[in-house]
Amino acid sequence: MLLEKIISISGKPGLYKLVSQLKNGFIIEEVTTKKKVSIGNSSQVSLLDNIAMFTFDKEVPLFEVFENIAKNHDYKETISHKSSEAELAEFMVASLPNYDTDRVYNSDIKKLAQWYNILHKAGYITPESFVKAEPEIVEGEASEEINVEKEAPKKAPKAEKPATPKVKASTGAKAATKSTHRKMG
Repeated sequence: MLLEKIISISGKPGLYKLVSQLKNGFIIEEVTTKKKVSIGNSSQVSLLDNIAMFTFDKEVPLFEVFENIAKNHDYKETISHKSSEAELAEFMVASLPNYDTDRVYNSDIKKLAQWYNILHKAGYITPESFVKAEPEIVEGEASEEINVEKEAPKKAPKAEKPATPKVKASTGAKAATKSTHRKMG
């Protein structure tokens, strides 16, 4: 699920996908209707990827809560955000069993159900959307780290030896210029 591009805008109903950035704002697309509009920098925007829900021992990313809901409801729509408080509380216990009842308000649970249903309607809630691509990223990072480690011993002694006396004797800008000269020559 690509929550990093899905946003909520304070004062506007629904969820939006961030399309591009403008000089003084953003172009956004409503996730269900695909209608594009622009908003200014002064709009209060929340990235769903940055939202978490409180439990008694930690904060759980919204992505994980959506995944729990999806599994509990076989990747189908869930209860309406207009359901009774008792139904919403039951829904929340099933979705995040140890949620902090003092810090997660009824309005938060309503918003969770509403957002989940919006994302479901827009096609974001599927079994494939919760597959994490971490192994590929980790392998890529590991190979990059290996390359950096191979290069580091060659570069580190050159940079360390002249850098110490030059920093004491000259300004940082001159030291940077001299060390760049040595790497080239």
